[in-house]
Amino acid sequence: MNKLDFLINYLLSERNDADGIEIPDNDADKFRLYRSLVNIRHAVKADDDFLQVEDEYLTALTQSKGITDISDLSPIEDNIYLWKGDITTLRCGAIVNAANSGMTGCYLPCHNCIDNCIHTFAGVRLRYKCSQIMKQQGHEEPTGKAKLTPAYNLPCDYVIHTVGPIVDGSLTAEHCLLLQNSYKSCLEIAVQNGISSMAFCCISTGVFGFPQDKAAEIAVKTVREFLKTHDIQVIFNVFKEEDYEIYKRLLG
Repeated sequence: MNKLDFLINYLLSERNDADGIEIPDNDADKFRLYRSLVNIRHAVKADDDFLQVEDEYLTALTQSKGITDISDLSPIEDNIYLWKGDITTLRCGAIVNAANSGMTGCYLPCHNCIDNCIHTFAGVRLRYKCSQIMKQQGHEEPTGKAKLTPAYNLPCDYVIHTVGPIVDGSLTAEHCLLLQNSYKSCLEIAVQNGISSMAFCCISTGVFGFPQDKAAEIAVKTVREFLKTHDIQVIFNVFKEEDYEIYKRLLG
């Protein structure tokens, strides 16, 4: 039995609604089933045997996609980088996850949001760790704050989770202030924990509805202001060409 089959069988054995589910022959379909099961899995501990195989499988999978190290990038200005690519393959001190207020990841099978991708490729320990933090906190995560966790099977050292504002309708000054707070909270928690480099995703854009141009303006302004008094390398990570052009114009 290969690693992926082992992982799928374990995840199916945890469920009472898995009767009749067959493991596909195709590797792509197998991974989609594995990812779906991980995405809908509750925040509970997994056996050590599962975690060992998951670590081996996810580490090899990420290496096969190709890892980009911050040392391979060139700054676009002092301590600021712009990089278009898959944030789950980036080796740096920390990457930022655009989380929801529950803070335990996206539960929609194979959803293409960054929250889902980060939890998928970090492994199931990330959701469990986040759930422990939230249980201790005793309430949902407020917008504009940040939490730090290990990155587990990601090539970075840490994940910084922040809940950005949701824009449903017209953009307001309050939305802008909350987004600024998200960026500042992430920067502050990184510095407090001795993290020397970090990568921001485009917080609150996409399904959260924040206009891309305005979000990028707030991101760049907040980071530049922070770097006046702190020494940390910051990567603006984008996935879409449209976002790349926006940041390139602002940083150019």
